[in-house]
Parts: sequence; C-alpha cells; structure tokens
Amino acid sequence: MGTKKNDPRLLSPQCHRLQPVKTCHTNNWFTVRDRGGYYTVEYISPQVIILPVVAKHSIVMVKVKRPVIADSALELPAGGAKVNETPLRAAARELFEETGIQVEDCRRFQPILPVAGAPNRNPELLYVYKVDLSEEDVMHKKGHDQEIDKVEILKFTEICSRISSGDIYVTTPIAVISRYLLSMGKFHL
Repeated sequence: MGTKKNDPRLLSPQCHRLQPVKTCHTNNWFTVRDRGGYYTVEYISPQVIILPVVAKHSIVMVKVKRPVIADSALELPAGGAKVNETPLRAAARELFEETGIQVEDCRRFQPILPVAGAPNRNPELLYVYKVDLSEEDVMHKKGHDQEIDKVEILKFTEICSRISSGDIYVTTPIAVISRYLLSMGKFHL
C-alpha cells in the first residue's frame, strides 16, 4: 500500500478554477469561501489522519467528543499541523496527544494514499500515515487530551463488525481502515 511521491492532489486545492472567489469567514482554523457558488471550508494548515496498527492484528481508535452530533464517535487519531510543522511531525504529535502513544522516530510513520474528507465542501485531501506499533508501544502509553473520551484497541474482525453494525460510522476512518484491510488481503470484495 503505497503513496504517489509528491501527489499533486496534496499540494494545492483543485478548486482554484472556481471563480469568482469571495472570502466569507476566517478564523484560526479554517476559511469559508464562496467559489463561484460552491461554498468551501478550507483549513489553514494541512490535515492528517493516522492509522496505528498494533502487532498486525489490531488498530488503535479513539472515542472523540463531537458536540455537533451530540456523540463520542470512534475515529482514528487526526488533526491539523501547527505553524511550521510538517504533516509527518503533526501525525506523530496527534498520535501522542490523542492516544498517549509516543513514537519518537518519525521514520516509523509511512505515508499512504490520501483521502478526501468532505469533497463537497473541502478541496484539500488528508495526509494519511500508517504507523506499526508493538504491544510494548501500547503498554507504555500515557494520558490523552481532553477531547478524547477513550482509547480503544480493536482487532480487525471487531472493527469490521462495528462498521457493519453502525457503531463506527465516521466516513474518513472507515475509508482509511477499509482500504488498509483490503490491501492486506484480510477481506475480499
């Protein structure tokens, strides 16, 4: 499961052809623009999502507090890069903040093909990184930040069952996990 080197889809939004452009709102996290009648939400910094695979049989997921939908949804660790932070460094930091699992060597994070989080509103693709973790990495985890209710380590079969039952329902983690499991030959279409 690879990535295209310097995937042009990661380098610039494709919506630049939509004209005229009017900025409707800006804050520290995103800008809302009217691009020729298409409203976009464009993040200020690159967004990352991490696929933490434990001992080739489980995935670390987080129950994230989501007030907008009045739930804590099972997701993969994710977030935005800070000022002057590369997407790779952001992935390592977000993994630690959201799960308490610290991976100091960024070479352990492998870029995989990007995904679109919300192509109807966001023109940028998400950077996706897979990191292989050992049982020991997980055993030494520390606390997580306040937006996380719980950290869960789920076996591949349990993840599939929870996706099928609707317990895991956020689309981007489903896409990243499904692509990974299909590419590993764990499940077939």
